[in-house]
Amino acid sequence: MKVAVIGGTGLIGSQVVKNLNAAGHEAVPHSHSTGVDVISGQGLDAAVAGADVVVNATNSPTFDAASLAFFRTSMDNLLAAARKGGVGHIVILSIVGVDQVPELDYYRAKVLQENILAAGPVPYSIVRATQFMEFMDDVLSWTTDGDTVRLPATPIQPIAAKDVADAVAEVAVGAPLNGTRNIAGPEIFTLDELGRMTLSRKGDHRSVVTDPSAGMFAVVKGDVLTDPHARLAPTRYEDWLS
Repeated sequence: MKVAVIGGTGLIGSQVVKNLNAAGHEAVPHSHSTGVDVISGQGLDAAVAGADVVVNATNSPTFDAASLAFFRTSMDNLLAAARKGGVGHIVILSIVGVDQVPELDYYRAKVLQENILAAGPVPYSIVRATQFMEFMDDVLSWTTDGDTVRLPATPIQPIAAKDVADAVAEVAVGAPLNGTRNIAGPEIFTLDELGRMTLSRKGDHRSVVTDPSAGMFAVVKGDVLTDPHARLAPTRYEDWLS
């Protein structure tokens, strides 16, 4: 199959390209560096023309209210180009529980992206993943004050980016779901527990204080960012850390 991977040089997109090409497909990465801009539309028609499948692995440059405009414009442009180019399947990556946290601008923007895709003219698949293991250092940095990190006890089910890319590649070459597939890591932790484990394994002497009001995950209610019934990926967090 010929697959155009938009955002194909990023964390997930680059691994999707690698997986698909290793499996004998023709996957081509597209990004700003290759002259494709999903906001202006520059290079987009040519990038997707003749592709059987388009994987959209682009992400908003910000996590604030501006992300709504990014996903609206990028999806409108991508759908128009895909329809013009005869694309038969579009795949996007989203977040488990994304529709349950309307307090976060970025999560509302991802829901908007999903809705635009679902209402569009091209068969589609949405892969919703839990929080990436690779983002844990960023999460720790957001609420670090000296030697203390404040984190809420939000339940998290971390998944390795490699496992996410594997799942996206699998969906891309299958029949369109015209719906959503949830994927998740094999274990559930509270975020403060995950922070302590991460710092301990890395020899980082910062200490974690449980604070229900700290950081962006403080607004998450209950365990909506986890899904024990999702397709569970193989990589355990401790193994990933090592």
